[in-house]
Parts: sequence; C-alpha cells; structure tokens
Amino acid sequence: MPNLYNRIACPPLRERVRSVEDVLPYFKDGMTLGWSGFTPVGYPKAVPKALADYVELHNLQGKMRFNLLIGASVGTETEDRWASLDMIARRWPYQSGKNIQKGINAGRIRMNDKHLSMFAQDLVYGFYTKDLGGKLDLGIVEASAITEDGHIILAGSVGIAPEIIQTAEHLIIELNTSIPTYEGLHDIVLPEMPPYRKPYLISQVGDRIGTTYVPCDPNKIIAIVESRESDNGRSLGATDEISERIAGHILDFFQAEVRAGRLPANLLPLQSGVGNIANAVVGGLVKGPFSNLTVYTEVLQDTMLDFFDSGKLEYASATSLSFSANGFERFYNNWDAYTGKIVLRSQQLANNPEMIRRLGVIAMNTPVEFDMYGHANSTLVGGTRMINGIGGSGDFLRNAFLSIMHSPSVRPTKTDPTGITCVVPMVPHVDHTEHDLDVLVTEQGLADLRGLCPRDRAQQIINKCAHPDYRPLLQDYFDRASRDCLARGAGHQPQLLDRVFRMQQHLATHGTMKIDSWD
Repeated sequence: MPNLYNRIACPPLRERVRSVEDVLPYFKDGMTLGWSGFTPVGYPKAVPKALADYVELHNLQGKMRFNLLIGASVGTETEDRWASLDMIARRWPYQSGKNIQKGINAGRIRMNDKHLSMFAQDLVYGFYTKDLGGKLDLGIVEASAITEDGHIILAGSVGIAPEIIQTAEHLIIELNTSIPTYEGLHDIVLPEMPPYRKPYLISQVGDRIGTTYVPCDPNKIIAIVESRESDNGRSLGATDEISERIAGHILDFFQAEVRAGRLPANLLPLQSGVGNIANAVVGGLVKGPFSNLTVYTEVLQDTMLDFFDSGKLEYASATSLSFSANGFERFYNNWDAYTGKIVLRSQQLANNPEMIRRLGVIAMNTPVEFDMYGHANSTLVGGTRMINGIGGSGDFLRNAFLSIMHSPSVRPTKTDPTGITCVVPMVPHVDHTEHDLDVLVTEQGLADLRGLCPRDRAQQIINKCAHPDYRPLLQDYFDRASRDCLARGAGHQPQLLDRVFRMQQHLATHGTMKIDSWD
C-alpha cells in the first residue's frame, strides 16, 4: 500500500483510494463507459474483471449491459469475457476476441467501424454520446502515477485516454503499481474545437508539442483502485517463408526507390502494422543496408527493440508499446536506453493525417484481400463477417508518401490444398480504394501501381501478385470483362456483374475458389 500512495502526489486524492469491491456499485445497466488502452497495453484490468466476476456470480448475464468505447482492442480477458457474459450492448470502434466477434456478427452487440484518428476527435465532438449531452457516464483509465495537481500520468499506451478524461462525467483511475512510472514518455495534446483548432507543429518524428501528463480535473475522480496486473502483452509468432519473401520484395523496392532518387538514403518515417509480415519487414530492415531510420506508427512490437539495438533506428513515435511479456522485461531492464528514443502520443496525433502527410510516412499494412484494380478489404470476410475493424490502416494509407499493402497470395483452408486466393476480381467490401494504394505485395511479387490506369493496374496485379494456381482464372476473367465492357463503351474498369463474385460463391458452396469456368 505505501507504494500506491507514493504514486499519488496529490494529497486529497489519496483519500479516494478504494477497493475494487467498493467501486462496483457505481456501475449501472445501460451506462456508456470509456476505457483506456490500445492493443493489450494500458487498459484497466482489476475493475473490469471484478465486474465480470460479479455478473457471473449473481447470474446477471444480459441484465448489466454497457456501451463500451475504447481506442482500439484491449486484453481479451476483459472485453472478450464481457462479451461472453452478454455485458456489451455497443462496442466502438475496434475490438478483438472470439466472443465479441460472435456477438457482433450475431447481432447481440452493435458495432460501428471508424478510422481511429477520427474516432478520437468524434468522441470529443459528442457524436457517440448525443443522448448524454456529449459526455461519457464513466471513464476507467489505467495510470502509472498522479501528479501533485491531480493530472494523470498514463502507462504503456495513450489511445483515447486523454479524450476519455476530457469527456467523462466521472473517472475511476486504476493505478498500476506493478510497472514503473512512465513519466516523461508521453506527449499529450488536447486539441481545440473547430474553428479554433491550430496546426500540430510536428515536423520531425521526435518533436514534442504537449505535456507529459493528461490534464485532469481532480473532482472528476471518484475512486483510485490499485492494480498489480501486468499487461497481457502480444507475443510474436516466428516469421515464415512467405512473410520473409514479402519482406524481401519490399526491401528490394526501397533500394530501387533510393537509386531512382525518389527516396532518401535513410528512407522516410516508417509505419508498420502488426503480424508476421510486419515483423519480417522490420527484421529485414535490421539486417538491411538502411540506417538513421525513424518510425511514426501506432504500436511498437518486440522487433522494434531489435531495431533499436541494431543502431539503425534513431527514434520512434507511437501510441502503444505492444510488447510481449519478455519484451516488457527487456524494455524495463534497459529503460534509459529505450525511453530516450520513444515518444507516446494519443491516437488522434499518432494517426493524424496532417502529420502523416507532412512527415512523408511510408505506410505498410495487411488486408484480408485485394482485387485486381487495387481496392482492399481489411474488415469483413465475405463482405459481411466482421473480424476486428479498420483500425488505423486507413489513416495512414490515405495520407502516406507511399501506401503499401502486403498479403499472402493465398490463405490455407482445410478443403483446398492451395487455399483461397487473396487476389480477386472484386472485393466484396472496400475499406481502402484504388485511389489510396500505391503498391501491392504478395510472396509472388510486388506490383507498383503508381501512374497506371485501372486496366494496366489489373494486369500488373495479376502478373505480379496472384498465385500461379489462380492466375489463369483471374486472367480469363479480366480478358472476358475487358472484351465485353470495351465493346459496350464502358471499359474504364471492366467488370462482369453477373460473374464477379463467382469465386466467393463457389467457396461458400464447394469449399474452394477454383471454379471450373466463368460461364
């Protein structure tokens, strides 16, 4: 307990320390809640888990349901368990976990997808809480310390925590004493409302323009609960041959762009999503010829620590430290070396189009699939089944200096030895349009789409990205569509609407996308 009080520099707030049991009566059915956290880092753990235990113990499943607004996904032991107990009525804007996805796709949980930078600002605008006068009923925020003035020093992520603290009627602070105080790592800005909003004066990745704490009215804080639960960090799987081949194509492309004078020798700030391909790209950069690099992204994973240790990464800006348990141990053991090269911002700034475009960020993300004209689907399998959400990929891809999407050419299934193709005639749902993407990559090759008309883009994507087992089918479709549409004087982007989804329909009925014929 003394350690908890040492973290609270504001004496009056020490009197608001409560147990998790003490705060449970604050929660009422139908409330709209805001949680801190971004990926499984910096999210409240003790209170959500205790509330889930209470609902389960008293058989209140479906009788205590909440509208849950979080900057991105958090630990599945909290939000996914809530979904399993029918405790979530609405969930905005990005989530993870099998139970919550089942609830969304079965219609029990209402979800709306949104670009993450826009979600943060729209929360402050009151767009999601119109019936509450633009306010949240209650915010639960994980902190690592509280300043003398009652301001909040966050933990390993920022996300929408500043916006929650700004808009919540009341706050419960989970003060995590199992982690160091993160004071000095954050750069917090609370943007003004339009028409008074000013430019964000960030011209280099390491620029700081805000405070190291989130300003907070101490009167909002109704309770401080101690937490000693570590973040349920994201462990990394080993990269495979496919992801390494994709990474190889991207690194070769970077070198060609440097030789052509379109990129500087140290490239431009890099943004990379999560997963095997992203890790393989970073791993390739660790071993590659580039140095004096910077990163402007959403999350930093374990491979970024390798990147720092190689001496090739100079500075990184993010909104979350999405390390594994081993990664956090490594980070804490080398605190001074790493924290001097990292800044954590709110997702409204980390994903902000103004900075992405000014800095000339190179964006790299993975879709579910893309089509031969360069539209990509990141969210809805078969056009209807929600996975997680668009996340920040749209923020970056729509505004980047170079917009790159990478994917395996096929994904394995139990019914087809090749798998299903990730290159299709038309995606059944579009998250990123042809107007936003410059480069598409699979293990088969890299299609540079810059400066190409739609029909030239299609041929390039078929030639470079499609799997050999599907390339003849895609070529046959493209040839048929081109002949038909050009003959009718409607051939700018040829499609046969009566056949364009035949591969997806065949998958649903026969377990494979390998159709016998387009007729």
